[in-house]
Amino acid sequence: MRLLKSTVHPDIEALEGSMFHRKAARGIILNGEDILMLYTERYHDYTLPGGGIDEGEDAVEGLIRELEEETGARNIRDITSFGIYEEYRPWYKPDFDIMHMESYCYVCTIDAELGETRLEDYEIKNGMRPVWVNIFDAIAHNEETIANSDKKGMSIERETFLLKQIAAELLPESLQKAS
Repeated sequence: MRLLKSTVHPDIEALEGSMFHRKAARGIILNGEDILMLYTERYHDYTLPGGGIDEGEDAVEGLIRELEEETGARNIRDITSFGIYEEYRPWYKPDFDIMHMESYCYVCTIDAELGETRLEDYEIKNGMRPVWVNIFDAIAHNEETIANSDKKGMSIERETFLLKQIAAELLPESLQKAS
């Protein structure tokens, strides 16, 4: 899978010390200019649905599980690779200094009707919910949050970058806008 971008968080001076490796799978589900996202009230942002791949789990299996849990997606199919977003972030627990995360992004199709979500407690407490949103509105919203919010999460830069890549590469030229 192609590398889309590699980033190092500004708080990391050097990639030294103990490192925790995490793999995640994220889904790209489009319907015209609309994209299925997770809106999180706590961070006031839009993120692609997906999350950590369990030990011994294949990335595509993890993608399907995460989409079912977070969005209620059904009949997930036509799964194709989009790319990897790699990031190095500070790890705020005593066992490691740095988290190295690789987000494996896949384009897929789902049934139009979403089922029930199975969100984790912290996701519910953070006000996370699946929503269909215009991709350009999601980009503008996240850019506004980046510029003006002190409560933004560390993933918003990744998500905004991915949304711009998706719009540029996956939308027909007739739908693309200058961003």
